[in-house]
Amino acid sequence: MAVVRQYLKDIYRESPHEGRLAYQRFDMNENPEGLPREFFDKVMATITPEMIASYPEPAPLIRSLSSYLGVDEDRIVVTNGSDDAIHTVFDVFGEEGKEIVSVAPSFAMYMVNAQVFGMKYVPVAYGEDMSLDFDSVLAAINENTRIISMLNPNNPIGTVYTEDEVRQVIEKAKTFDAVVIIDEAYHYFYDKTFLNIVADYDNVVLTRTFSKLTSIAGLRIGYAVTTPENAKLMRTVKPTYNVNQMGIVFANAIINEPGLIDQLIAIEREGRAWIIDQVAKSGRPYYAENGNYIFIRCNTNRDEVFDKLYDNKVLVKKYDIPLLKDYIRISTGSVAAMQRFWEVFERVDA
Repeated sequence: MAVVRQYLKDIYRESPHEGRLAYQRFDMNENPEGLPREFFDKVMATITPEMIASYPEPAPLIRSLSSYLGVDEDRIVVTNGSDDAIHTVFDVFGEEGKEIVSVAPSFAMYMVNAQVFGMKYVPVAYGEDMSLDFDSVLAAINENTRIISMLNPNNPIGTVYTEDEVRQVIEKAKTFDAVVIIDEAYHYFYDKTFLNIVADYDNVVLTRTFSKLTSIAGLRIGYAVTTPENAKLMRTVKPTYNVNQMGIVFANAIINEPGLIDQLIAIEREGRAWIIDQVAKSGRPYYAENGNYIFIRCNTNRDEVFDKLYDNKVLVKKYDIPLLKDYIRISTGSVAAMQRFWEVFERVDA
């Protein structure tokens, strides 16, 4: 057998669940219902055989993102979902044997990328009350740190950072020549963004995705915003054609459709308020901060509830870490989607 980097052999990757379209999907923070049908059909009508026979051209999307975000085109890198953006940051800035600092739990791909690139993953754990000690995050950054992850709001807990805290992390990272990833996968579900501070620093990469609110997870589109120099390096290491033509067309149409993003935000917020009200009235403990997801503590055995929901064609998320062992996490969507979930959940967790 050919020589393989030794640490790759020890990485465990859980295979994603297949056949999910046959289920009600509340497990991966997608929009449970997707884009409005009228808008979807309008965009599909513009896609031709010639278009998908050609290699993808992201320039129109980059121009739209530049106008939408108010940043120069040379600061934008379009990626295959935001996890591709994160991987590319590791490829550019990661250093074998050095450290990445992240809160825990958080998006699993930060730990996976640390393992892939031979880095040490340094987790800063949440307290038993699901609070995060920011001073511990700051203290974890040292001369061995090369990357700091700041998922804001964090998945799965939903906590957020203040602008002062973000700037403190960036400034300390800068003293050790480390880069900070501001991961805004869930920024649409929360009223704050740190896009405004990215231009103030040369060691920050902000990442976003079209997979959550904007409902095209299956088309794999994300992007990063950083300095022109960093963006050039990220384009150097990424595959030549890392995004697909249909994804580009849909993402471009979403950005340019008047009122669509605001409509999707309003639908999710209404549904989230509805399900929180039902959980509260049921007396179940719950945790609902920022993001399109909430935790519900089950009345009966969590694992049995999870299995019964699965048997009833309902997918939810569970974690085996002690902090979350009695909870399920559900993605939030429209009132109608939440009603479908609640009807089954109430029955199996009686």
